[in-house]
Amino acid sequence: MKLQEYRSKEILARHGVSLLAGQVADTPEEARAAAERIGGPVVVKAQVLVGGRGKAGGVKLASDPGEAEARAREILGMRIKGVSVRKVLVAPAADIEREFYLGLILDRGAKAIIAIASAEGGVEIEETARNNPDAILRIGLHPLIGLQEHQVRRVAFRLGVPAELRPDFATVFRGLYAAFIASDADLAEINPLVITRDGALLALDAKIVLDDSALYRHPELEALRDLDEEEPSEIAAREAGINFIKLDGTIGCMVNGAGLAMTTMDLVKLAGGEPANFLDIGGGAKAERVAAAFRIILDDPRVQAILVNIFGGITRGDEVARGIVEARQTLSRQVPMVVRIVGTNAEEARPILAEANLITASSLDEAAERAVAAVRTG
Repeated sequence: MKLQEYRSKEILARHGVSLLAGQVADTPEEARAAAERIGGPVVVKAQVLVGGRGKAGGVKLASDPGEAEARAREILGMRIKGVSVRKVLVAPAADIEREFYLGLILDRGAKAIIAIASAEGGVEIEETARNNPDAILRIGLHPLIGLQEHQVRRVAFRLGVPAELRPDFATVFRGLYAAFIASDADLAEINPLVITRDGALLALDAKIVLDDSALYRHPELEALRDLDEEEPSEIAAREAGINFIKLDGTIGCMVNGAGLAMTTMDLVKLAGGEPANFLDIGGGAKAERVAAAFRIILDDPRVQAILVNIFGGITRGDEVARGIVEARQTLSRQVPMVVRIVGTNAEEARPILAEANLITASSLDEAAERAVAAVRTG
C-alpha cells in the first residue's frame, strides 16, 4: 500500500524528522488559502502515487497566494503517468544548496533491511542506478540489531554532510528507520533530503510503501489508503478477501495458492499468451467467492478467456466444480473458460464440468495452451 507524500511526511514527523509539511488542497481556492496561511514563496506539488511529477509539470513554484492558486489550477486534473491529480500539497519553498537521497528498503532475498544513500538526490533512484551506479551506497542492516551509529556515520561521511549537520543527519536517519520499523514498511525514502542555504537539513519529499500483509496491525494506517488511485478491481478483491494484482494481458487467471498462480502465469506466457492478472482465490472455492473472482477478472475489458487452475487439497474438486458452474451463470459477460482441477475428488469434478460444456484440461501445460488458443480463435 503506497502512501501519498503528505501522509508519508506525517509519519516521518512523528518520528522526529525535520521537514516542511505544508497543507493539502483539493481546489485552487484552497491552495490560495493555504499559501496565505504559510506566507512567502511556496511550492505546489501534485499528490499522486507515481514518480516523475516534476518532469511532468506536477511541481511548480509560486511567489504569492495568487500565483499558488494559478499553479494549482494548472496541476489539478492533469494526468501524470495515467493518474489524474485530485489533490495538491502547498508547502513552503526551500532555498536549496545540496540534495541527497536517503532510503530504506526490505530486501527479502537478503533477508535484511537495506539502507540506500546517494549524493545525487532530487531524481528517481532508479535513474541514478542506471546512469551512475557508483554514486549509490548500500548497507545491509542486521535484522535483530537494526541501524547502528557507525552505519549512520558511514553514510554521513559518504554523502559529505558537513560536520556541524551530522547530529541533525543522525536524527533524520534514525527517525526514518524508526518510521520504517513502526509502520511495517517495505520502503521508506526521503528524496530529496536537502541542505538549505541557511544551513538547515530538511526532508522535502517522502515516500512510504507499507506491507499489505501487516496492515491488520495498523488500522490507523489502513485508513490512510487513497482509494481514488487504486484500481476498482483491486478494491473489490480486497473486500472479498482475494489476493489480486491487475496486469496487462488477455487471459484471466483464477488459481488457489500463490505459488501455483505464479506457475500458471509463467506457463501462459510460455504458451504464447499474456496473463491479465494474478489472482489467488485462497482455500475453499465456494460459489460466492468464485463468482466474486470472475466478476473481478471480467471487470477488465481486455480479458478474452479465463484459465481456472485449482489444486484440491482440503478443498474438494467437485465442490469447486459446482461453485464454478453456479458462479458462471451469474456473469453478465461470457468468455471462453478453461478449467483444470486436480487433487481431491478431481474425478467427480469432471462430469460436472463436462455437463456445463466447459473446456477442461488434465495438465497445466494443456490448460495454458487451450486458453491461448481460445483467445486466438476469438
